Amino acid sequence: MKKLVGLAMIGIFLFWLSACSQEQGIAPSPPDKKLATEKLEKGKKDEDPERELKELTLETIQKEGKMKEITPGMVQISLERQQLIGVKFGTVEMRPLEKIIRTVGRVDYDERKVGIVSPKIGGWIEELYVNFTGKYVRQGEPLLTIYSPELVSAQEEYLIALRMAKALGDRDFLVESAKRRLKLWDISDEQIKALEQRGQLAKSLTLHSPFAGFVWERMAFKGMNVMPGMPLFKIADLSVVWVYADIYEYELPFIRLGQEASIQLSYLPQEYFTGKVLYIYPSLNPETRTAKVRFEFPNPDGKLRPEMYANVEIRVHLGKKPVVPDGAIIDTGLKQIAIVDQGNGYFEPREVKVGAKVDGYYEILNGLKVGERVVTSANFLIDSESKFKEAVGVPGHAH
Repeated sequence: MKKLVGLAMIGIFLFWLSACSQEQGIAPSPPDKKLATEKLEKGKKDEDPERELKELTLETIQKEGKMKEITPGMVQISLERQQLIGVKFGTVEMRPLEKIIRTVGRVDYDERKVGIVSPKIGGWIEELYVNFTGKYVRQGEPLLTIYSPELVSAQEEYLIALRMAKALGDRDFLVESAKRRLKLWDISDEQIKALEQRGQLAKSLTLHSPFAGFVWERMAFKGMNVMPGMPLFKIADLSVVWVYADIYEYELPFIRLGQEASIQLSYLPQEYFTGKVLYIYPSLNPETRTAKVRFEFPNPDGKLRPEMYANVEIRVHLGKKPVVPDGAIIDTGLKQIAIVDQGNGYFEPREVKVGAKVDGYYEILNGLKVGERVVTSANFLIDSESKFKEAVGVPGHAH
């Protein structure tokens, strides 16, 4: 009963308060015309669905971000699942590339600086001044003396021609003919002049080294009978040496003639020798699939000796190229695939063409643009998911 009385009193108070407000001229504020117009137009649109569909175009949907273009093979993976499978990203960027080719080489003598000493007359070796291999000889240094009956006869003819010319008071053609014969046997002008001054025959002829170098082979022995053209010494000049190295066939496109190379010896780890590519052999070894490359190195101090092994290093500057981390490329054997991040969890498998692989990066020749994000880890899982989706014919779907 008390509750009913209380409710009645509250109702009477509210009625009285409303009446007082009307008497004092207090009224609610009029509604905003602009807001009312917008609400009215919106209500009309809601009531007219056909008009809304007419205004809905492909451009307006893409502009509002309500639609994502789905290319074949594209998949969508939620952020939680990306973290679960360990997805990592890399960026296509421009980097200066320098490929380093390393191999092992063998030092050898320069074939252009090897000479054979052989006499042009026959006879017997009387004295042997160079009697062991490996000895260094200077140009013009005596090697041996040889006795030759033909040489003795030639000297007699020359001396007789000189006497006749002296008696006649003029040098006739006989002197020139005899002198020319001595020169054809490699008798020097100094030896001929000494013969003229001496006026007596020299029993033996001294053979001198025509160039400087090390005696690589010795076939001459004291008392041995020699014939014209018989090789007696093989002398090699080691001021310049060759280095032979094997280069794999996939690295051959980076090798060119005149290219700079460096070598390092195991017993001189702090010293590097600089040379250049001299020749690339035209054939490959069928067992190792390598080609032999010849390098030329200056050797003024004689530290490089034939049959030494050396570590060869060739630096190839490829310039500034677009690259991706090597983990971003999936090589199927027939093509290379990269997984491109399209944003909002969408991933697109894209066929790319790659070039050289240098220091953990692949050069991109086609298929990617600088600045695009690619997957560098777990890309095999995403590629498998994409192939499965294509196989079952399901359009882009989320995970």
